[in-house]
Amino acid sequence: MKKRIGFIGVGIMGKPMAKNLLKAGYEVTCYDINSLAVDEVVKAGAKKGDSPKQVAQQSDVVITMLPNSPHVREVVLGENGVLEGAREGLILVDMSSIDPIVSREISAKVSEKGVIMLDAPVSGGEPKAIDGTLSIMVGGPEEAFKQVEDILKAMGSSVVLVGDIGSGNVTKLANQIIVALNIAAMSEALVLAAKAGVDVEKVYKAIRGGLAGSAVLDAKAPMVMNRNFKPGFRIELHIKDLMNALDTGHSVGAPLPLTSQVMEIMQALKVDGKAMDDHGGIIQYYEKLAKTEVKKQ
Repeated sequence: MKKRIGFIGVGIMGKPMAKNLLKAGYEVTCYDINSLAVDEVVKAGAKKGDSPKQVAQQSDVVITMLPNSPHVREVVLGENGVLEGAREGLILVDMSSIDPIVSREISAKVSEKGVIMLDAPVSGGEPKAIDGTLSIMVGGPEEAFKQVEDILKAMGSSVVLVGDIGSGNVTKLANQIIVALNIAAMSEALVLAAKAGVDVEKVYKAIRGGLAGSAVLDAKAPMVMNRNFKPGFRIELHIKDLMNALDTGHSVGAPLPLTSQVMEIMQALKVDGKAMDDHGGIIQYYEKLAKTEVKKQ
């Protein structure tokens, strides 16, 4: 018999993830402060939860997909939170991207009631959330991981247990550093090509099959050339991830000089009113400096 799933946080990422669980035949009860988002998932076959507590009372596994550490802490440990409705043996899978230290703190707290926690952040953005091919990096006990592995595979094509609780979010921070620096490098390169008068689409086609090619380049270069900055992953959320990366780096003694540079680029874009743009919009920082625009000719 399939486990009953509670899903808290049905935003840009959570909504398609919850829908994929429904398609896989799971019973899903969802909750979000945005009632319109909940209604959409309910139309797809989910039950509506009145609070995180009530969702937990009706579930064997509770998944949270929330913006940042304070939101997860409040939903899990706050009034009418998951912990108030949880029974011993419930598995909490936090798929948010948060500070690994907070993951460990919350895990320690919920374990006092017999709740087992996994941190399982994702990579791939909205397109991969929709088609169920997210990369999911998991931290926590192997026994609990095995119990929810099939659930996670309904949402992702790559599901890897990387270590103890908090390891999933450390892995996600490493991922976010690489993605941010890739986008910044792509932006510098394409702005150089545009400013030098070379067809940027041809430059992209020429380099994508070589060592400079990457999943980031293939995902973001076409968007940039079409001037499409509709968010799959917003700049403001990447700022949050890099802030967590820098905080973690400082706490463990790992300097992150390039991360700090791209963080300041994103902060400049935020000041410029572009916090809601897709993170591919990093290129706009370079375009402003060079007084040029990267687009198809």
